[in-house]
Amino acid sequence: QVQLVESGGGLVQAGGSLRLSCAASGRTFSSYAMGWFRQAPGKEREFVAAISWSGGSTYYADSVKGRFTISRDNAKNTVYLQMNSLKPEDTAVYYCAVDRLVRRTVVSGRTQEYKNWGQGTQVTVSS
Repeated sequence: QVQLVESGGGLVQAGGSLRLSCAASGRTFSSYAMGWFRQAPGKEREFVAAISWSGGSTYYADSVKGRFTISRDNAKNTVYLQMNSLKPEDTAVYYCAVDRLVRRTVVSGRTQEYKNWGQGTQVTVSS
C-alpha cells in the first residue's frame, strides 16, 4: 500500500512559481504512473498532470500546458510539479495519486484510474 504526502503549497502572487512535492512510501513506487489533480472550492476534482512509471511520458491538462512540469525521482520515491506563471484560477488544493494499473503504457488523466490520494496541499494565487 503506497502512502502519499504532498508539500510545497503556499500563497504566491500571479506570475509567480511554486514547486510541489509528493513523497511516496512503499517499494513499488517506480512501477506506477503518478498523477497530480486539483480541487477548487465548489468544483469537482480535476486532472492537472501525469507521468509514466519510467518518467518517459507526461500528459497535461490544456489549462496548465506550457506552464507546469511534472517530473519524478524514483530513487527518492518522489514526484514533483513545477508550476510557473501561476494564475488566480490555479488556486486549489492539489493532490497526488497513484495509478491503479502497474506499468500502464499510456498515462491517464481520468480521476477514477488513480488511488491512494494524499491529503493535499493548498495553493493560493493572488491577483
